[in-house]
Amino acid sequence: MTQISADTSDANNASPDVALTDVALLTHALWPDVTPDPTRTADGFASFIVPAASIVAVLTFLRDQNGFSMLIDLTAVDWRNIEPRFQVVYHLFALDSNATIRLKVPVSSDNLQLPTATGVFAGANWYEREVFDLFGLTFVGHPNLTRIEMPADWEGHPLRKDYPVTGPRRSSLPANQFRPTGRGDVAG
Repeated sequence: MTQISADTSDANNASPDVALTDVALLTHALWPDVTPDPTRTADGFASFIVPAASIVAVLTFLRDQNGFSMLIDLTAVDWRNIEPRFQVVYHLFALDSNATIRLKVPVSSDNLQLPTATGVFAGANWYEREVFDLFGLTFVGHPNLTRIEMPADWEGHPLRKDYPVTGPRRSSLPANQFRPTGRGDVAG
């Protein structure tokens, strides 16, 4: 895949079809609160930190003005001891230029919600439901924000780092009588 470098001096890593000025325009002219992510990644894709309030507008701009017509992934990360605690990560792909870009949206543990991207990318529906189910983040305006992986009566969100390793105690499951003790148990 072609890399889009956030550093415009690194033009050798970018496809000639991808205008680096468009990526620079994303960060400087239209959204001054969008910043390049300082974290170095092995894949070399350009990464940007985008505030939750701007994510829909940024996704729309990248789709309509820069050809990033495919949402290839949407997931979350729990940093637990760092605030903002969560990051929702979007990976977009441009078919014409074979380029990928990554957007990271910080989500505070005080406000576990951000706008849905389903109006921009219909495929975000399933990804957002998975993040809701496994991390407990709410996507405001989502058409059907319900659990997708865990049973409807499941307690908690299994991919959070403070989730008990052995899972929640569920009296409805006979297997709980054989449940091993582990880090999730309270010393007694």
